[in-house]
Amino acid sequence: MSTNILNDSLQTLRSQIDEIVKDLHDLTNEIGHAALNQTVSDLRNRINEPFMFVIVGEVKAGKSSFVNALLSTGKEICKVAPQPMTDTIQQVVWGEKEEVVVINPHLKKIKQPIEILKEIAIVDTPGTNTIVEHHHEITERFIPSSDLIVFVFEAKNPYRQSAWDFFDFINTEWRRKVIFVLQQKDLMPADDLKVNINGVVEHAQKKGINKPRIFAVSALQELEGNTTESGFLVLREFIKENITGGKAPVLKLQNNINTSRNLNERIGKGVADRKKQWEADTVFRKEVTQTLEKQEGKSLRQVDMLVENLVAGYNRITGQKEKELSDGLSFFSLLKRSITSIFSKKLSAQEWLESLASDLDRDLQLELQTKLNDNVADLADSIQQMAKMIDHKIHHSQTILKNNHEIFSDIAERRANVMQELQETFSRFLNRPENFTADELFPDKQPGTGSMATGGGLAVIGIILAAVTKMSVFDITGGVLTTLGLLFAGFTSTAKRRKILQGYQMEIAKGKNAMETELSGKLKTYVTGIKEKIDANFEDFDEMIGKEEGQIGKLEGRQLGIDERLGEMENEIKSLNL
Repeated sequence: MSTNILNDSLQTLRSQIDEIVKDLHDLTNEIGHAALNQTVSDLRNRINEPFMFVIVGEVKAGKSSFVNALLSTGKEICKVAPQPMTDTIQQVVWGEKEEVVVINPHLKKIKQPIEILKEIAIVDTPGTNTIVEHHHEITERFIPSSDLIVFVFEAKNPYRQSAWDFFDFINTEWRRKVIFVLQQKDLMPADDLKVNINGVVEHAQKKGINKPRIFAVSALQELEGNTTESGFLVLREFIKENITGGKAPVLKLQNNINTSRNLNERIGKGVADRKKQWEADTVFRKEVTQTLEKQEGKSLRQVDMLVENLVAGYNRITGQKEKELSDGLSFFSLLKRSITSIFSKKLSAQEWLESLASDLDRDLQLELQTKLNDNVADLADSIQQMAKMIDHKIHHSQTILKNNHEIFSDIAERRANVMQELQETFSRFLNRPENFTADELFPDKQPGTGSMATGGGLAVIGIILAAVTKMSVFDITGGVLTTLGLLFAGFTSTAKRRKILQGYQMEIAKGKNAMETELSGKLKTYVTGIKEKIDANFEDFDEMIGKEEGQIGKLEGRQLGIDERLGEMENEIKSLNL
């Protein structure tokens, strides 16, 4: 392939990666992650810049001397201070004239008209003892955009912990191409140097570098003109064969793709975590709905049992009184009662009917109150369980997206705030009696349930149910007894016997139907109302998961699209046989 065709192909690929990184930058903008956004911005700005070496190592490892010797200009490009320069990053780049530009207190750019700097740029960093803590310019700006990282060690001690800790950090985060340099080899006997070189090889292999490249050099010998012994000839040959000999643009392009893929994968992992949280929240919300529906169904069945037991008691007492009424209204009974009442103190027929009505009232009161006492507590407990189960679920919802999440800590914090507010709101809801009262279920003539709500929160439920059931039941039976009293008062002769019995049966049936429909309706309305009030507490939570669904889908689609395009670019580079 001719050079022109190669250059044209690379330029096309460079334009394509620029478009992809632009879309990646837009994606980090939308996510709102400042550090990630800056990293992608720096990557995009450096796409067309030369191949970048980042020099790292501990203080006094001889990094600045190494850079000066590598450039071989006879000048001190990077200042070699007697005291460690732990606070300055020196970026050495090509420029038409010598110039030092201070970017910020921790970074300066050194421009030099040196030919090799048209192909490479060099970043000389402070000691690894201070980098991670104080120099985000390295960890967030230069490392992600670097094309080769040169680890410089003191030849006499290449095992210092901070340098290898920093290696672990960047290897885990970015997996950059790395070479190792043992500087100041002139200070060591050859045999000891060989031992240390082998030691670095073993150390690097243990950390996952299959074929580590190790170079032993002496910047002092190189700067003094002893190029045969300095070790720089071998290093420069490696750089020429693998980087500056026409390969730098391709390697840089591959590094840009790798870095973009790394950043995009981190976003993808973050989106996946966010999706898992949304899925967990969706399951949680579904479980809340299912629990409410299940407990509502259980409570409604409890209402049916309560009404069924009341009706059974009602039927038993009214059935007994109907038999007494039927027997007492027979021709012979009435005749006997009429005759004997004249000659004795026995009740007349009218008095007997009044007594029967009184007994019916008393027996119904006793029977129905007993039934209510036995069943209202169970219904109240069922409704209380509905609220308690939801409270338990709220306090034990699953948190996957933590506040320290690498990408979406702001989303995690927002969700945590929504969950905290939900917990606090629901706790207040449970403790406020007015949330469980039901004035609308009481006729206007009855006192409001607010005056009965002397308990707190859930405790009110039992009071409300007792009031609803008692008032409804005894209003109904009271109406029945009033009508029967009027009916009995109209008894004047045996000719009305049939009418009395029919009237009794009709009123008793009306009372039973009213009890079944009115009481059941009121109690079921109360149960469903409590369920709906509980569910209403999730309004903000529902809004959150609704928004999350749309945002996650959009982010996921864009992230996958970028990943696919990066894969296509990798294949295109391979097809050039570079």
